Amino acid sequence: MHYNRKKIAILGGTGNLGYGLAWRWARAGHEVIIGSRVAQKAQHAAAELNDKQGVKTIAGADNLGATSQAEVVTLTVPFAAHAATLESILPGLSGQALIDTTVPLAPPKVAVVQLPEQGSAAVITQGIVGARARVCAAYHNVAANLLEQDVDIDCDILVTGDDLATRKEVMQLVQDSGCRAINAGKLANAAATEALTSLLIHINRTYKTAHSGIRITGI
Repeated sequence: MHYNRKKIAILGGTGNLGYGLAWRWARAGHEVIIGSRVAQKAQHAAAELNDKQGVKTIAGADNLGATSQAEVVTLTVPFAAHAATLESILPGLSGQALIDTTVPLAPPKVAVVQLPEQGSAAVITQGIVGARARVCAAYHNVAANLLEQDVDIDCDILVTGDDLATRKEVMQLVQDSGCRAINAGKLANAAATEALTSLLIHINRTYKTAHSGIRITGI
């Protein structure tokens, strides 16, 4: 595997998606900082993952501290905490790539698409951070619990973002996490990838599975 080793902050890294990404990126050789509103919670998760990996490359900090140290920031918080988390880390942003995994789910009707007025969570993110970060959106359609397991993942990851170089940087990180990355165009297209999550939730319920995903054919 060929890549430049990155220092990656994962905000909300104590949740299933963040935890799984932390494990996979650390396994690929990246340095990971788990972020949480409470630093001790993040440090506890980091210690668990270090023990699991047999490494010492995973650290824990509060969200702002993790952001300030990182080259890449990954947002893995629920939509309800999305804007507040971004506002809290603004002082730590200085041009990093920011991977937004947020899906604008509106419980209890999570199996119904309910996109925000702005079009998508990722577009909201870009509006909040402005020029402080280079926003891409990814990981909306993969089962979080699969990322935590040592298994092959039968799901493509659609990556959107307005800056092509950043999109390619994020696509490499997707490959490092063990998934196939697909260049899905501009950040506005994140509306489609975010909406697919509700479709997959419906499919999971209908077909009694927990791991439905997407594959792009013809490539």
